[in-house]
Amino acid sequence: MDAPSLLKFAASSTLLTAGEAKLAFSASSRLVSPRKAKRSLCLGPVLPSRFCSTDAGQTLGSSSKRRARGPVMAAKKAAEGRKEEGKYKHTIELPKTTFGLRANSVVREPEIQKLWEENQVFKRVVERNTGGSFVLHDGPPYANGNLHMGHALNKILKDIINKYKLLQNHKIHFVPGWDCHGLPIELKVLQSMDRDARKELTTLRLREKAAEFAKETVKIQMKSFKRFGVWADWENPYLTLSPEYEAAQIEVFGQMAMQGYIYRGRKPVHWSPSSRTALAEAELEYPEGHTSRSIYAIFKVVSAPQASDGLLEEFFPDLCVAIWTTTPWTIPANAAVAVNPELLYAVAEVQSILEDTSSAPSVKNKNIGRVLKNGERKPFLIVASELIPTLESKWGVKLLIRKTFLGSALENCRYIHPVDGKECPVVIGGDYINTESGTGLVHTAPGHGQEDYITGLKYGLPILSPVSDDGKFTEEAGRFSGLDVLGAGNVAVVEYLDEHSLLLVEEPYKHKYPYDWRTKKPTIFRATEQWFASVDGFRQNAMDAISRVTWIPSQAENRIVAMTSSRSDWCISRQRNWGVPIPVFYHVHSKEPLITEETIAHVKAIVSNTGSDAWWYMSTEELLPEKYRSKASDYQKGTDTMDVWFDSGSSWAAVLGKREGLSFPADVYLEGTDQHRGWFQSSLLTSIATTGKAPYSCVITHGFVLDEKGSKMSKSLGNVVDPDIVIAGGKGSKDGPGYGADVLRLWVSSVDYTVDVLIGPQILRQMSDIYRKLRGTLRFLLSNLHDWKPENAVSYDDLPKIDQHALFQLENVVSSIKDNYESYQFYKIFQTIQRFAIVDLSNFYFDVAKDRLYVGGSTSFTRRSCQTVLAEHLLSSVRIIAPILPHLAEDVWQNLPFEHVMEDGSVARFAFELKWPAVNEKWLAMPMKDVDFWRTILELRSEVNKVLENARIGKLIGSSLEAKVYLHATNAATLLKLQEMSKAANDADQLHRIFITSQVEILDSLNDEMVAEIPYSAQHSDDKVSKIWIGVARADGNKCERCWNYSSQVGSFPEHPTLCARCFDVVDIQPLPAVAGGGKGYARHIRFRNVDMKNVQNPIFIDQNYCDSEKPCYEQKSAMLVSDVTYKNIKGTIASDTKIDFKCSKSVPCQEITLEDINLVKADGGITKSPCSNVEVNDKETTTLYKFLKSKKMSFFMMASSGISLSSLWTKMDNRGKICTDHLTFENRENNTESFWGCINLSAFFEGLYCR
Repeated sequence: MDAPSLLKFAASSTLLTAGEAKLAFSASSRLVSPRKAKRSLCLGPVLPSRFCSTDAGQTLGSSSKRRARGPVMAAKKAAEGRKEEGKYKHTIELPKTTFGLRANSVVREPEIQKLWEENQVFKRVVERNTGGSFVLHDGPPYANGNLHMGHALNKILKDIINKYKLLQNHKIHFVPGWDCHGLPIELKVLQSMDRDARKELTTLRLREKAAEFAKETVKIQMKSFKRFGVWADWENPYLTLSPEYEAAQIEVFGQMAMQGYIYRGRKPVHWSPSSRTALAEAELEYPEGHTSRSIYAIFKVVSAPQASDGLLEEFFPDLCVAIWTTTPWTIPANAAVAVNPELLYAVAEVQSILEDTSSAPSVKNKNIGRVLKNGERKPFLIVASELIPTLESKWGVKLLIRKTFLGSALENCRYIHPVDGKECPVVIGGDYINTESGTGLVHTAPGHGQEDYITGLKYGLPILSPVSDDGKFTEEAGRFSGLDVLGAGNVAVVEYLDEHSLLLVEEPYKHKYPYDWRTKKPTIFRATEQWFASVDGFRQNAMDAISRVTWIPSQAENRIVAMTSSRSDWCISRQRNWGVPIPVFYHVHSKEPLITEETIAHVKAIVSNTGSDAWWYMSTEELLPEKYRSKASDYQKGTDTMDVWFDSGSSWAAVLGKREGLSFPADVYLEGTDQHRGWFQSSLLTSIATTGKAPYSCVITHGFVLDEKGSKMSKSLGNVVDPDIVIAGGKGSKDGPGYGADVLRLWVSSVDYTVDVLIGPQILRQMSDIYRKLRGTLRFLLSNLHDWKPENAVSYDDLPKIDQHALFQLENVVSSIKDNYESYQFYKIFQTIQRFAIVDLSNFYFDVAKDRLYVGGSTSFTRRSCQTVLAEHLLSSVRIIAPILPHLAEDVWQNLPFEHVMEDGSVARFAFELKWPAVNEKWLAMPMKDVDFWRTILELRSEVNKVLENARIGKLIGSSLEAKVYLHATNAATLLKLQEMSKAANDADQLHRIFITSQVEILDSLNDEMVAEIPYSAQHSDDKVSKIWIGVARADGNKCERCWNYSSQVGSFPEHPTLCARCFDVVDIQPLPAVAGGGKGYARHIRFRNVDMKNVQNPIFIDQNYCDSEKPCYEQKSAMLVSDVTYKNIKGTIASDTKIDFKCSKSVPCQEITLEDINLVKADGGITKSPCSNVEVNDKETTTLYKFLKSKKMSFFMMASSGISLSSLWTKMDNRGKICTDHLTFENRENNTESFWGCINLSAFFEGLYCR
């Protein structure tokens, strides 16, 4: 290739910078040796080898000099400043595109989003799609603060699914939602106010400020979601604070209440002293490192039941039960001690005590109680016999077993309460009593534990809970009143027990403990009056529904089953102001709740019209229905609000059941794995309770986002990755560059989201590099289709074998990716795209294709066949990446150099107006033997590359084009196949093109002498093809100046002595004798396509009448050379009796004439070399020069209805003598005359025309 032309191209074109010419043009066109191959981020094959072949060890952008060749190497030399003559520069077809290698995403992506918004692309595509609806119901994020990386992972996953379904012709209805009630927002409002303002704050004013805060946060988060490239009905989101939503929620509550699933009771619930409200399980978190003050204490037994037959009599009055607890503050609420009836218990005597217990290794960091320290008589202790060795170690004592018995024998024994002195029973507990820890006896306080509560109900035990809302002991706790139960109160209880010789040991105990997820402070179990949903009433229905749902990953079903089967009744009331009120009235005196179908309906109607604030500003009389207004003075409205999980758990009713276009149940719910105990479960319970069905058909869960080291992100650790900064870049150097939304989306697609995922600067850099390479692949496709028109496509049957195999691979890749989209395995799509689009295509097909694309001739068959394949790859690539990388897909589409017409005849203006590629069975039908042979060829190519690299290292060759490859196969069938390929009629299939060498010779036989003469060799072995010997020597002949291939034909053409035969044929600019008008010229690669001529006689003819029958045409002054003419899709109704005739007397100067898709209806003739009955065409009336396009590209649009005559068209050209005919396009308006003599006349094409 000509170097200056490439340098000029590289320096001025948007396709390459000058620096990139040196690197990209040389590096991307080479193959790397295996020892220099870089590791790919994706590991392992994605497709079976028969479907996706890859040159082993080679990746895009490798830098081996072995692959440097002709035109590409010229670009490198030019970039380095070395001059080369550009004699044939105008004959090279350089890639051209406005699509830049650098994405400039920070600027370009907002432009693309503006384009989508201005043209309402999402809405248009949804309205046009004819398939069924697909509903992915959005779980509402909390409207509290900016988005974090978990939000990005979640919403991008949803968007990938929705965009894929759009391409699958579905109607997508994605309504984004926000959870707007609850304590965090209430606290944000309170924190924004000073102490005096908080004192003056009314409930209504607080609610007003909370609503303002939530709505403003929604705007901020919505802006970020849009920047992620997420498509949704942003104009109509659902907010849990909207009146219509609140009304639907109250309706769900009413339905559950009317079915008896809602009740009020006093039960222990998770209580947050820091928030002063009850909490649901989903509002808790269990941080690592919590340490409790655990104690071993004793309660003195005073009696045994008569049925025990004196089992314990000998041990009185020194007999005690030993208990263990991590919550000493609950001792004042003790009501019983529980045992397991099936465990073996023992009365143990404290026989000896270590002299210095504080120095014993097993009692370090422990406080030994007085009862073990003093010299008084030691008590007899009842403990589980299995635990005695453990307790000896922990307590620093020697225990002697005096008697053993089953736990059932202890039932109804009585002991003295350690604080108030009352007698309490020993009771039978459940399986929660075991020997994994403690003593085997459980201190039971029904007001402070769920198992304790259940046991207490069984025995009618009092439910004591002497703790206030703020976590302090009440007067019921006696001496401990006013103390913080988690602080001073806990310490005081321990000290009291020790003072009364009831404490054995106190020690720190690390374990998981529930914290308030909002305040990050410990919670307690506390019995209070609350509203509950009785899960027992519909638990089995919920379990049955779970089994009918698809869970991704499959193990998620186990988790939701475990949580649903074991959960207690759901506490749905909260003692806060910012939320949806529980619509219940209480009798002033009896405190009995009033909740009927009428009261619920009335409150719902009010809330639907005015919002839930009405509960606070309207009177009880106004809130009650007409039926109860006369008794309004007997009632007061409640102050509790609903659990926020009841809010979001009602979204199926408020959104799916109310919005047009949505349906119940939703096709998919997708949220984080923590939602098994949150939104997934609350939605399931409310839906099952009221409709009997699950609200979803499929549930997808994703893990949490961690930093690159697998640690939880924390501001204090400085490892937080902010999605907004990832996209737009930060202000400081530590924040890194702005990568754009597509790089973030590419990361989402790359991870197995079903487990916890990692992100950080290094990972983002890797994603950016992969994105850049993918963009480079797409840029290669665009730039080499700059002159492409769909009508240029070569039919599949006519394609070279290499092109058919490329389409076979493409179809399998598209099919594999479709399967992965359907199964939501996006990381496999990422791997496939990386392997195929970035590695396989660039390292093989693109590398081989560059020769015929750049130097094979602009309109040659091999270039058009390659462009046919490239166009298919481009159209498919845009669609398969669009759900993941929508901005990149749209950027490609807006730079598409040709129009793509869809099945309905419309032109696709935007990428998402396309549909998913239809399955092409013909492409998949490649015989398996051919697939296997191409696998062999690719493996052989890899081995040839290794030998070529050795030859380069040994200084035998520089470029691979300086080499000749010798092959010999021991298998006869393989040998025959190789011979066929080396002599393939189609240049693209020939082995030397595939190996990128100048020659390949297949040896029929191989002897030692021949092997000795060839300097570099190797052997390739394969089970199917046996052994193939490979040899490499210097290529024969001389180097072609234009393509740098070596050929013995170089020097055979006097006019172009430095060209090979192929380049001579392409260039073919030899001077011709003057034609009738005295000019000189040539006509090659003339295309007439889609010309519609009705009722036109003799529509096309080539007049060679100047030829003298006694002399060859090229020797005559009047002759002209017409070659490589293609007539395609010519349609017309012909009335002439002439015939198709291209004979030119005794000589045939008309070369390589091709007739394609000629459709001459009722034609007796139609294509002839004869004159057009001497019909002269009046240029002024019949022909008009419409426009002059870029250099070497001219378009003539004929305004008249007659034929096209080029006889004198050139007389109107001001720049005659400079127009090259290689890229002429002729378009003729449809001719509907009844009978007209017209023609496309090339008779005097070159009058006055000289082209060099």
